[in-house]
This record gives sequence, C-alpha cells and structure tokens, in this order.
Amino acid sequence: MDIVSQMDEKALTASFLFALALTTLLRLALAVRQQRHVLAHRENPPAAFAAIITLDAHRKAADYTAAKLRVGYAELATNVVVLLALTLAGGLDRIALFWRDLIPSGGIGYGLALCASVTALLSLIDLPFAFYRTFVIEERFGFNKTTPKLFFADLVRQALLIVVLGTPLLALILWLIEVSGDAWWWQAWLAWLAFNVLLLWLYPTVIAPLFNRFSPLPEGELKTRVQALLARCQLGQLPLFVMDGSRRTAHGNAYFTGFGRAKRIVFYDNVINRLAPAETEAVLAHEIGHYRLRHLAQRLVLTALSSFVLLMLVSWLVDTDGFYRGLGVIQTQPAELGVGGKAIGLILFALIEPVFFFPFTPLFSAFSRYHEFAADAFAARHSEREALISALLKLYRDNAATLTPDPLYSLFYASHPPAVERIAHLRALPVPV
Repeated sequence: MDIVSQMDEKALTASFLFALALTTLLRLALAVRQQRHVLAHRENPPAAFAAIITLDAHRKAADYTAAKLRVGYAELATNVVVLLALTLAGGLDRIALFWRDLIPSGGIGYGLALCASVTALLSLIDLPFAFYRTFVIEERFGFNKTTPKLFFADLVRQALLIVVLGTPLLALILWLIEVSGDAWWWQAWLAWLAFNVLLLWLYPTVIAPLFNRFSPLPEGELKTRVQALLARCQLGQLPLFVMDGSRRTAHGNAYFTGFGRAKRIVFYDNVINRLAPAETEAVLAHEIGHYRLRHLAQRLVLTALSSFVLLMLVSWLVDTDGFYRGLGVIQTQPAELGVGGKAIGLILFALIEPVFFFPFTPLFSAFSRYHEFAADAFAARHSEREALISALLKLYRDNAATLTPDPLYSLFYASHPPAVERIAHLRALPVPV
C-alpha cells in the first residue's frame, strides 16, 4: 500500500488544525502589522510625493486602509468558523447525507447538487461582508456609486454565469472521473486549461458587456495619442472603448484585454476625466507592456503548472478513506456514491487548499511585482516617463491607496510594488535615446 492509502485520519486532523492555526495567526499578524504601520505614518506622507499627495489625501488613504483591515478581521474569524463547521464539525457530512436521501444513486447529478449547495452557502455567508464593504466602507470614503438594486442585480448575473459556464465544466470533470479511471485528473487538467482560455476569449465581448456599457473612444487628443502608441508598439489599430466604470465606483483604471480578434483596449470613464491625455497614454502603455512582454502567457503557464500539481494531489486524496474521515466526513460513505462521492473529496480539497498553501503566497506576489516593474520599464520606453509617474500618483491619490504599507505585509500580499519603490524604479531607468 502506498503512503496515501495508509493515511491516518488522526494525523490528518492534527495537521489540518496546525496548518489552520498557523495560517490564521499569520494572516492576523500581517493585518495588525499593516494597520499599525499605516496609521503610524498617517501624518507623514512621503516628501517626494507632496506636490500631488496632500496630507488630507494621505490621511484618507490611511483611514481607508485601516477600515478595510478592520472588517477583514471579522471576515477572517467567520471564515475560520465556517471552515471548521463544514469539516471537523460535520457540516459537509450533513449536507452530503441530505443529498444522499434525495439522490441515493449518487452519480454526476449528486455531485452537481452537492457542489451547488456548498457554493451557494459560502456565497450567502460572504454576502454581508460584500454589502458592508460596498455600502459602508466604500460609501464612507466616497467611492461607491452603485445602488442596492444594481448590487443585487450584479449578484444575480454572477450566479447565472456560474451556472451557465461552471456547471458544464464541473459535469465534464465528474464524467471524466466516472469513465477515465486513474487518468481522470490530467484529462480534467486539460479541460480546466481549455476553460480558462475560453473565459479569456469570452470576457471582452460576452461577459464584460453583461455588467458594463462600452462605447467607442471619441475623437480627440487621447485617441490620436493612443493610435500613435499602438503603432509604436506594432499592434496595429485595435478597438478602443470607454467603460462606464463610474456607474459603480469612483475607482478607475485602463486595461488591455482579449486575444485574437477579441483584443481591445478599455478605459474607465473616470480615468479619462481625471488624467491628462499624456498620462492616460502612459497608463495604457503599461498595460500594453504586459501583453507585449507575454506576461499573460507566463501567468497561464504558472496557473497550468500549479493546477497540474494540485489535481495530481487531489486524485490521490479522493481515493483515500482517511482523507474524508480525518476532515469530518464520517457518516456519509463516499465510496458507495461513486463519482458523487468523489465530488465530496473535491469540495474538501477546495476548502482546505488555501490553509495548506498560504505560505506560498509571497512567491506568487513576487512574480506579479516583477511583471509590474517590467511593464513600467516598457511604458517608460514607449511613452513619457514623467507622465506615467504623474498618472500613478494621481491614481494612488484618487483610489486612496496607501503610500506607506508595511514591508512584510507587502511581501505577502502586494501584487504591485509599493508606491515609493515603484516611483524610484521608474526614475532610475535610463532615459530612452
């Protein structure tokens, strides 16, 4: 017998509790450090940014960061309680028994019903926090532009998308488990990769328009600049759109999305209104840098490699009785439910994976920051460097992003370099000849 089949349920329970305690304490310690560090520097904005970031703006960013962290404490505690309730307290076991009474034969239908009910439960638990962030925190700091009606309409649209796109994928994976034997996991991996590519293709033209309105970028200086930038970057003439981002939030950005014929450039309307044309051009040059430097492809490769390892691991675990019993599934007999029983294992793994793999977070964050530095360097070569610096500072100010994050917190979580470090990197770049 291999090591997985000999898994001791008590050892797994102890390992899970240890990892959960370690991860929870680490998350809490990082949040406390961030809050203390940001508030300690509340009265001292970086002197180099004083021309754009006023003391009042810096204070607002500190208070906004602290407010989000405070609600994060409650969310962290809730997530820990819910995770323990679903696993060791037997919550998932009871849900599985409920569906077993309704669908005693198990199978793909059982697996779909079980996954849908757990997903709906977790979404309902998260709903109060999402509502509070939008209508209390974002409202208090002047960012929220959405209404309760639009908020819940978005939730309905998101749920329908999950049903329409997610159900066929999950059904395919369960079918592969049923018919492919031990080979199911790498076939499911291929299906997952294909699904991600499909989403990238559908997002610009099908998914995004469900939530926002897109109109062609009007004629003027900005359009002229963008077209010249595209020519310099050898991208030809791509569709240029303005998105009604201000309908929901005062936060703004610009992005390059899609591939093939679905490629397009999108500007938030509030970015166009706040930035000068040269600044907007520089922000777009940064986004084009991600595309030209193949960062999306690199991230897809990283996602493919990590998902390959995770699916290989879960393929071992779902055939192991100790995996279920060690995580609270005791009354249900997964082996008797066929592929439906394996669905219980997939859910269990999805629940505990963040606990065990949280220590790898800094590696992914560092990878993302490396891409941001490279995209900044690309933008500095193909647009006005000072315009990019000015645009970034305005975006930091208008989005109330803290300029003084805790270094350790940034090491773990920050997908973008800290403002001071990022601007210093831009200023240190050689002037293009």
